Amino acid sequence: MTPKEKIIKKPAHSRTIMNEMVLPNDTNTLHNLMGGRLLHWMDIAAAIAAQKHAGKTVVTASVDSVSFGKSIKLGDVVTLQAEVSRAFNTSMEVYIKVWAENIPTGESFLSNEAYYTFVALDRNGSSVNCPGLEPETEEETKRFEGALRRRQLRLILAGKMKPDEATELKALFT
Repeated sequence: MTPKEKIIKKPAHSRTIMNEMVLPNDTNTLHNLMGGRLLHWMDIAAAIAAQKHAGKTVVTASVDSVSFGKSIKLGDVVTLQAEVSRAFNTSMEVYIKVWAENIPTGESFLSNEAYYTFVALDRNGSSVNCPGLEPETEEETKRFEGALRRRQLRLILAGKMKPDEATELKALFT
């Protein structure tokens, strides 16, 4: 392989599934899972997926909005599934889904979905290129195609891109 050839991986290569049980120390006074604890678990699962894809150490660069719908209760089992949805030069977008399940009752529901962005780093802490991504399923392709628009919106909100430079976003409105 020449230096100009980029390694391409599939989303399945990064897929990470993590389970946690909601214990008393994870809850608030209403015996619901604290949002901060859930964000912590989501960050871990997403970071593992990004590291699997990049083959490097990664750091969290951004987290898209996360809404909390139905409460996750004490004793519920939380399942987090994360996978890279698109890779750019040194950054990767990771899609994560969170389910909650009450094992004794069998009740299960989708709790959250979010996108995290990670940057791959070398041993000195400098950003490095990461492998490309080739989606395989229709769902992966939709996430892959929407990732550039989400990235442009993140960059605008962070003040790193001017709105008139966001060609993918402008295309939605013109």
